[in-house]
Amino acid sequence: MKFKLLFCSFSLGTSALFAVEEWSEWRGPNGNGSIAEGSLPMEFDADGKGVEWKTSLPGRGCSTPVVKDGLLFLTAPVNGKDALISYNLAGKEKWRQVYGEGTPGRGQRVGSSTNSSPVTNGEVVVAYFKSGRVVACSSDGIKLWEKDLHELYGEDKLWWDQGTSPVLFEESVIIAVMQTEGNSYLVSFDLKTGNKKWKTDRKFDTGKESGDSYTTPHLMKVDGVDTIVSFGANHITGHDALAGKQLWFSGGINPENKDMWRTIASSVVTDGVVVVPHGRGDYLMGIKAGGKGDVTKSNVLWRKKMPSTDAATSVAHDGRVYQLVDRGKSRGLITCLDAKTGKKIWEGNLPKSASTFYASPILVGETLCCPREDGVVLMAKIQKDGLGEVKENKLGEAFIASPIYVEGKLILRGEKHLWCLK
Repeated sequence: MKFKLLFCSFSLGTSALFAVEEWSEWRGPNGNGSIAEGSLPMEFDADGKGVEWKTSLPGRGCSTPVVKDGLLFLTAPVNGKDALISYNLAGKEKWRQVYGEGTPGRGQRVGSSTNSSPVTNGEVVVAYFKSGRVVACSSDGIKLWEKDLHELYGEDKLWWDQGTSPVLFEESVIIAVMQTEGNSYLVSFDLKTGNKKWKTDRKFDTGKESGDSYTTPHLMKVDGVDTIVSFGANHITGHDALAGKQLWFSGGINPENKDMWRTIASSVVTDGVVVVPHGRGDYLMGIKAGGKGDVTKSNVLWRKKMPSTDAATSVAHDGRVYQLVDRGKSRGLITCLDAKTGKKIWEGNLPKSASTFYASPILVGETLCCPREDGVVLMAKIQKDGLGEVKENKLGEAFIASPIYVEGKLILRGEKHLWCLK
């Protein structure tokens, strides 16, 4: 089972040449929240304008759906239990598999028992729950295997609700667990059988809570090696995806070893550079991936104190990073940066609001989609030198999960419904 990779050229202002047919992992087919070609709707509303369909969900979850081969998969609580559900792209439920008791979120409006997004290659879909349960089904809903990471490798000691999503590599699925007080590790399971392929400890000494990470790793080719790049515990690490061995690591992310520097927003990769938001939304850093051993001195390209993002993962494409400040005084600020130098290319502001952006934005063609916690979805045209037209669309329910784009459709998972906009 090999991934179908999409190779696209990027030209702002160019019309869509084809409709992307999959969004099979949390940040899409390119792993960075961007699709070079496509068209997103600019205007829609809760009364039905621009809405192709809307489907009620069985329970409140915060995970982003994934799509491949015309099937959508998402996790949700069903009567207090963990569940994996499939829909077609007309919004009709195809199947659901319900497992054991879920572990409720900690009562926060952004937490749930199902924060992590599933991942699929079209034949197998894997989901990971706050309970520690990892499950795999065939694409037509047949249960394949189930594991409990808490029973196997130790308790969940994260302060808040689990956020990392599984990553596929060839015939395996890889999960990162990074926490201050409990065991931290990367583990790989065979996709069809659930047999463990490898497990590698990933432990760094940190201050209070600073080892807690809710980020999702990247799979990338580095120095000719398929590498799992993970961000947490004040470090970026590169592990061999096939064998689990740590190849290199970079520190410099928390030079004063401050407490409470947990990481929520994932890093983003473009042109071999890992761009790392940290310091609870106050810092940004660029690190060249690769090398051997401790590469902090050789691979840190730049680090700057600036309004950054704390929860919403940035978008990257073609050497540029598009960062949305998700909270605080600069909330709604979009900054476009050069990944290799950290140089600001332009910045612009979305309309002001007291509400937070928890969903991670996506960029399709020349349009950026930014759902906000209060149910407003902002659509913004991206130009080479700044923001263009911006539209505010009110859908009337909270959005924590990130948007996805597939077959010409914008799909949003709200607090109560799955929305398809076109």
